[in-house]
Amino acid sequence: MSAVNKSAEDDGSFSSKVINIVFILLLLDLLGFTLILPLLPSILDHYAQTGDVVYESLQGVVDWFREAVGIPMEKKYNTVLFGGLIGSLFSLLQFLSSPITGVLADRHGRRPMLILTTLGLMSSYAVWAVSQSFSMFLLFRVIGGICKGNVSLCTAIVADLPCPKARNRGMAMIGIAFSLGFTVGPLMGAYFAISSRTTGGVFYQTPALLALAFSAADLLFIWLMLPETLTKDVKASSSECGDSRDLLSPLSLFRFSAVTKTKDSPSKERMKKLQVLGLVYFCYLFLFSGLEFTLSFLTHQRFQFTSMQQGKMFFFIGVIMALIQGGYARRIKPGHHIRAVHMAIVTLIPAFILIGLSWNMTMLYVGLALYAFAAAIVVPCLSTLVSDHGSATQKGTVMGILRSLGALARALGPVVSSSVYWIAGAPTCFLLSAASFIIPLALLRTAGRLKEE
Repeated sequence: MSAVNKSAEDDGSFSSKVINIVFILLLLDLLGFTLILPLLPSILDHYAQTGDVVYESLQGVVDWFREAVGIPMEKKYNTVLFGGLIGSLFSLLQFLSSPITGVLADRHGRRPMLILTTLGLMSSYAVWAVSQSFSMFLLFRVIGGICKGNVSLCTAIVADLPCPKARNRGMAMIGIAFSLGFTVGPLMGAYFAISSRTTGGVFYQTPALLALAFSAADLLFIWLMLPETLTKDVKASSSECGDSRDLLSPLSLFRFSAVTKTKDSPSKERMKKLQVLGLVYFCYLFLFSGLEFTLSFLTHQRFQFTSMQQGKMFFFIGVIMALIQGGYARRIKPGHHIRAVHMAIVTLIPAFILIGLSWNMTMLYVGLALYAFAAAIVVPCLSTLVSDHGSATQKGTVMGILRSLGALARALGPVVSSSVYWIAGAPTCFLLSAASFIIPLALLRTAGRLKEE
């Protein structure tokens, strides 16, 4: 009995060590990734004045969409739309690359793939630092979109942990890293951009070099500290090749087909539950990312928010998310995750209604607080639920496909939401979105009823 207890203690100690390492390496990754966020409007204005051919081509796409849905010709809106176009391109590249990264991680291990993707990110930041044209800037985003596999790889590492409690805590810590990264990173980016301007340099060069430094520190940390969580025998048994169409076809990804075509594929009931959870994840992020995108339109149009006020708003959201994830989300007990996700999605309905109908700052910020509360819970809990599916040889594939579905939702959600916003108006857009949460709630109820063999 003492030997069993000692083994459990060793597992717990190893899990805690891995979770702490994953938190630090993901925080470093996200700090580098988010430095650019407050600079994007200034970067687009900078390249608009250079007469770059690629910029003009993409501006034509933005103008077509703006005219099609009736968006006013205003510089602020044009910048948001252009940034959204680049964001959608990044998400589409993530949609294509995440499942492949996951399969390769199951075959060759988490450490080698993390090292490879981090090297790719370093090369992308180096391209940004030396970029003199919009074409080079776009190349930086393309390389980053292809190589940004660290999030799905970190979730796969946490999914490898033997204890359900440890997996839950690990997913919550990943959520905290996201909240801190998206709160602190943009502030650092804005600060160093201002510093660059005062010294007479190109305003985005110091943030680009800082992103490169964060990525280099991340690589060093992975190399020195991260243990391989995928054992050799598991790697050996996951070396079989599946059909590439299962990793590229949207329909196959929604079915998690790559998981079924292996020797140790899950039972039909477990596969059905996994597919339903994938649909919940997609529907939630589709609606959520739509609100996230149109929020910039609403606050500028209704409350005349400046960039600084928008920055303070997102800082408010980030702080609440970090507090909820650090206090409540990581303490959710195994078996209670579907209930927690259900509660969070229900909370989003009044959040969307309050934001969409808000006529004063109090109403807006109450809605944003509810929005932040739900955002802190849904993705970590769904990631924990999905990480329980698939054998030890399939965790990277499962989490890579989940990440891919989320990226597709983030590519499509803003396009649909902004179209409805400008065609039907802000209140209609947000009320329709609130009503649409019935879909993931119904799917979640189906997932809760499915019995597993």
